[in-house]
Amino acid sequence: MTTTSDEQAAGQHYLVCGIQDCQKNGQFYCNDCHQPMCEQCKEEHRKSPNNKNHDLVLYRQRKHRLSIEKCKLHPTKNVDIFCKECKTLLCLKCFIMKEHKGHEIDDLEDIYAEKYALWQGEFSKIQKYFLPTSEGLKTDIEEDVSEIKNIMESIRTSMKAEAESLKNLVDEVTSEKIEHTHTMEKSLLKMLKSQETTYDNYITYLEEMSDKFQEYLSTTNQKLLSSEILKIQPVPETSKPVPPVLTPGQFNRDDVAKLLGRVNVPNTEPEKRKIQPMEAVSTPMKFTEKQMEQSKEKSDMKPTLSPSSSVTKVREYSVPGVCRAFHVSADKSGRLWVSNWKNLIQTDLQGKLLQKIQTSGKSDGYHTATQDGGLIYTDRNKKVINRITSDRKITEFIKTGDWEPVSVHSSRINGDILVGMKTDGRAKVTRYNKAGKEIQNIQRDNQGQELYDYPHYITENINGDICTSDISKCAVVVVNKSGQHRFSYSGQGSEFRPYGICTDVLGHILVCDTDSETVHLLDQDGGFLSIILSEQQGIKRPRGVCVDDQNNLYVGQLNTTVTVYKYLE
Repeated sequence: MTTTSDEQAAGQHYLVCGIQDCQKNGQFYCNDCHQPMCEQCKEEHRKSPNNKNHDLVLYRQRKHRLSIEKCKLHPTKNVDIFCKECKTLLCLKCFIMKEHKGHEIDDLEDIYAEKYALWQGEFSKIQKYFLPTSEGLKTDIEEDVSEIKNIMESIRTSMKAEAESLKNLVDEVTSEKIEHTHTMEKSLLKMLKSQETTYDNYITYLEEMSDKFQEYLSTTNQKLLSSEILKIQPVPETSKPVPPVLTPGQFNRDDVAKLLGRVNVPNTEPEKRKIQPMEAVSTPMKFTEKQMEQSKEKSDMKPTLSPSSSVTKVREYSVPGVCRAFHVSADKSGRLWVSNWKNLIQTDLQGKLLQKIQTSGKSDGYHTATQDGGLIYTDRNKKVINRITSDRKITEFIKTGDWEPVSVHSSRINGDILVGMKTDGRAKVTRYNKAGKEIQNIQRDNQGQELYDYPHYITENINGDICTSDISKCAVVVVNKSGQHRFSYSGQGSEFRPYGICTDVLGHILVCDTDSETVHLLDQDGGFLSIILSEQQGIKRPRGVCVDDQNNLYVGQLNTTVTVYKYLE
């Protein structure tokens, strides 16, 4: 049997015994006869006096047979001896020649077996270590490519948003300056008008004096001598106005570039890719255990979150003063705000009443917890947005003019205030900064189509996307930070009526569907992931959702109940 046939046999389902007419499993091997044997044939082979010194081993421990090579001096003989002094391959006939007499020799088959084992070990290293390691590093690079593309696209989006904000700010400041010039012009014209009136009055006076002088000149000498002496009042003095002068702004491209920030690579040493040490490659079990330990250490160092295969109820309680939990907001202190049509209630985590406020709210997301521990809520009747500070003081924060504020969200990214509004059959989303200054309006897409009909719940994702639950459009409408439409989600085939909406630290979008009475889980690109909550999990008619800093999901239901779930692990 040749080496090639040995390798082929090793790859079979089981090895066939090499003894004639025996078809049993050849799990043993005779290194002297170079053939596989079953257990029975092995015992018979061992009993023969001619084979008593044969080396019988398990098949996987066999010596690999030396490939056949003919001697160049003796073509009928096979090369099977190695002369260590002459470094030459010999056949038996070569060895008995006098030039190799007394030389130390080795069995070429033993040398081949040793070399074969060495090569097999190196081949095993390639298969078990070098190839998987290289492929793993290549996969890391592919992931880095994807991450870099996402980061750069995010940077470009942020730059465009900054530029848009700067343009809006320039327009705003320019409008204020132009309005100031109108005020200055009115003041100067008023002063000149006053001067004009002064000279009109003086001219009238001169005309009257002229008439008197004419009268005097036509009288008799006697009357002229007895008349009073008329004195002419001097010409009134006025000042020429000093016109305003525009001092051009001192700026250049560098100044604008500084205002918009810059993109640079941090001056830090690049982190070297981690390569597993090639230890105990020849003992796969130990290597696998080590890989598992390293993976566990890595997991312990940088814990990651992902959606759990099942949700777990953490707690459930009723909210006093609320008959329907339409919207919930969890603040940083761990307390909860819950609202229905007219009541806005603050409770602790045990459901104990802390505050109760009468509002003009409806079944909308009309309140939001802020990063400083306060709360912002809308007053639709007065068309204002109020702020409640941590010391329970209520102040009027933003006036929305002719627009009725429906929903509101305080950004966790920069503190901006996002407000869903409507008026006269139109709707929009307006962004205010932390000081209450309007900085952005989003109403139409790139084709000029209205984005919103009734944005009654609103939130922001970790990438800056503005996610709106629009009950009239029966869709979740998502735009990026610049206000460009990204996608709309309209459910999974059946009618979709979205209510409460929120996002989490992984960029997931969670939205209540009042048609199927479930909570949908989406990725940040609008891809449907799962129905995360339904009646099977004990939820009943969900209406409002929010996620706190500990990744707990709060669900307000169409009764007095708020239920808390763990859904990330």
